[in-house]
Amino acid sequence: MVIARRRTKYSKLQYQARARVAKALAHPSRLLILDAIADGEKCVCELTELVGADQSTVSKHLAILKQAGIIDDRKEGSKTFYRPRICCLQGLWECIESVLRENLKAQQKAIGQ
Repeated sequence: MVIARRRTKYSKLQYQARARVAKALAHPSRLLILDAIADGEKCVCELTELVGADQSTVSKHLAILKQAGIIDDRKEGSKTFYRPRICCLQGLWECIESVLRENLKAQQKAIGQ
């Protein structure tokens, strides 16, 4: 018996690239940062206060987001300001919220609510 190998829609490299972006998004502080800069660029000092972590930790989060191509930065004197590089995050948030709502419905159904 010969088993046909299913072709994938994308190459392994494309899936690996997607995984790097997803991994960059997979931290609550980075999601908070992205939400904050969606309203306009922010400097590290503003983000440090918002996240509630030290500057080195926030800078590491920013570096991960920048390396993934999700944000850009701009230097002004001694300050660095960050802004989204992409404009599709609202759709991503809506998708995530949809998944959360569906999961909640399934859990409520499971316990008879």
